[in-house]
Amino acid sequence: MSPFLKSATAIAAFALIAACGGSSTDAATPAAPTQTPTETVAAAPAPAEKPVVAPAAAPVPGEPSPEFAALPAPYNMADYARGKRTFKLCQSCHLTAEGAGNLVGPNLHGLFGREVGSVDGFAFSDALEEANFVWEPVHLDEWLTNPRAFLPGNRMSFAGVRKPEDRLGLIAYLMVETGYTPPPAE
Repeated sequence: MSPFLKSATAIAAFALIAACGGSSTDAATPAAPTQTPTETVAAAPAPAEKPVVAPAAAPVPGEPSPEFAALPAPYNMADYARGKRTFKLCQSCHLTAEGAGNLVGPNLHGLFGREVGSVDGFAFSDALEEANFVWEPVHLDEWLTNPRAFLPGNRMSFAGVRKPEDRLGLIAYLMVETGYTPPPAE
C-alpha cells in the first residue's frame, strides 16, 4: 500500500470515528446511533403511561381538619398537619401512647383533666408538685407560650411555641393523641 493511500485510509478512519462521536472528549454525550440505508430500525415501544394520581385535597383555610372536627372550639378549627409538625418539638421528651412510660418529660396520655404533677413514676420539680390546677387546653396554651414564665421553678428546658396557630394546632393534636374526652355538660 502506498504511503498516500495509508494516509488517506487513516484520515478516513479518523473522520468516521469523529462522525460517530467516538473521538469526543465529552464522555457524558452518548454517540449518535449509525444506520446504513439498507438497515431498518424498529421503533422503540412507547413507554407505558403511568396512571395520574390526584393529589390529596389541601385543607381549605377556615375549614376544620377532619381529625379535629369533634373537638370543642377553637381547637376544631386547628390544622392537623401543623399540630403534628409542631409536636416534633416535643417528641424527644414526651410520649403520648397510653402505658408508654416516661422519657425526660412525663407521658402525656390522659393529660387533659389530670392534676398537674401527678403522673406516677415521674419525678416532677417542686414547682409542678406544689402547683394546684388541672390541665385544660387554656393552661396548656399558657404553658406552651413560655413554660418558665407560666410556672417559675419548673425544670422544663423548652423555650416555648411562639406562634399562636402552632400552639392551637399542637393542643388540638395532643387532644386527639392523648385520649381527650370533653368534660360532661353541666
